[in-house]
Amino acid sequence: MIDIERPKIEGSVAVGEGRRIGFAEFGSATGRAVFWLHGTPGARRQIPIEVRDLGEAENIRIIGLDRPGVGSSTPYSYPNVLAFADDLATVADTLGVDEFAVIGLSGGGPYALGVAHAMPDRVVVAGVLGGVAPAVGPDAIGGGAMELGKFLAPLLQTAGAPIGRVVSSVVRVARPVAGPAIGLYGRLSPAADRELLQRPEFKAMFLDDLLNGGRRQMEAPFADVVVFARDWGFSVGDVTVPVRWWHGDHDHIIPHKHGEHVVHLLPDAKMFTMPGESHLGGLGLAVDILGELMAVWDSETALGKR
Repeated sequence: MIDIERPKIEGSVAVGEGRRIGFAEFGSATGRAVFWLHGTPGARRQIPIEVRDLGEAENIRIIGLDRPGVGSSTPYSYPNVLAFADDLATVADTLGVDEFAVIGLSGGGPYALGVAHAMPDRVVVAGVLGGVAPAVGPDAIGGGAMELGKFLAPLLQTAGAPIGRVVSSVVRVARPVAGPAIGLYGRLSPAADRELLQRPEFKAMFLDDLLNGGRRQMEAPFADVVVFARDWGFSVGDVTVPVRWWHGDHDHIIPHKHGEHVVHLLPDAKMFTMPGESHLGGLGLAVDILGELMAVWDSETALGKR
């Protein structure tokens, strides 16, 4: 296992009502800002090492956030996906960020779209990596992990918090076996994800994120499932910010057709299919993905839209 550097800055921001949101910063402290929203499960350090290095080299400020109930973020139940945008806006204001890009991996995808919808004057471009699609309402599509999620959501609404506390207690004592556990998950995953999780830098990143985010609390994944099973609070077609979407055509968790469905609904979107890749494929291409989003930012600036 390789060593992994700590974030340059790490802490939490008060977002009202006695709540806080945890964050971790990588890359340049003065560059263009990118908010990175982790998957389900995940936490603020779920950012590939290559991306952190690119941020330093290319003057990009990368900010990972804990969602409520993991890491340094206070547990909280959002009424819908859109409500997260208010918390991110408060974090952005506190950290002195005006305009920014936002990236959402898997379960972070809906929140990235919600932030783009809520703040089109501040979000320059949004990127989604194998994102969850709406499960209810006029934008819904069936199949995938959220079929089970919709079934479990009523139970998790009350049982998610105690289950999360049990999981967190296991994580706190599981440090010696956490590495082998990630390896076991990889062996049970499709070939593309298995290969990625065998790379030392990605295994180190996931292990660091798990041990630092999950040892305090692990309620966020269950809260995500509950809120994904509701109306998101906005229509996907009303997201006017440019969106770039990456999806593996062998994704075993969020079907590729879900990405196609959401991109079709978005008025300004482009989809990049990753041949042979599964659910984690976007992390392996994260440097190229960040480069694409910065190119869109440059284009928006050149056209006078920013």
